[in-house]
Amino acid sequence: MEDHDIIELYFARSENAIEETDKKYRRYLFKIAQNILLDILDSEECLSDTYLRAWESIPPERPNRFAIWLGKITRNLSVSRIRYKAAKKRSDGQFSLALSELDEVIPTRETTEETVELKLLADAIERFLYSQNEEKRAVFLKRYWQLMPVSKIAEQLHCSEARIHSMLHRLRQSLYEFLMKEGFFQ
Repeated sequence: MEDHDIIELYFARSENAIEETDKKYRRYLFKIAQNILLDILDSEECLSDTYLRAWESIPPERPNRFAIWLGKITRNLSVSRIRYKAAKKRSDGQFSLALSELDEVIPTRETTEETVELKLLADAIERFLYSQNEEKRAVFLKRYWQLMPVSKIAEQLHCSEARIHSMLHRLRQSLYEFLMKEGFFQ
């Protein structure tokens, strides 16, 4: 079923909307949750919460890129769960490791600064990613969006972990230089 048809099911308040969403996107969404949480039960719960959030949000929302929209919900729910677990001194999966790799590249704010700044930063990172070739962009997104372990990325791309580590290191350096030029660092 096409995304626009699934979204129409949500607008019609048909319970088939969740079933069709699950059929089409379960593997993709589960992979996002599992890469962050490293726990099957927590990942399943995040999927259920994702479907509930979609049900509550559509209508009035009408996502243009449904898969990305769902992925963002799943990722945010998983990150929230991992933060809760980290606060309770439990497991933190790939989340802390992936974010620590980006710490020196992306400026962080201790206080809540303007949302505009964060939007500008997100736009700059998006422009940077679109300036990269498809393989580099995919590696970056798999690592820092899906929080996929380097070993899994290497396995999927049929290359060594050392190559992926090297590529990620060079991408972080390039991102830092790009953000310098964009005025995010002084």
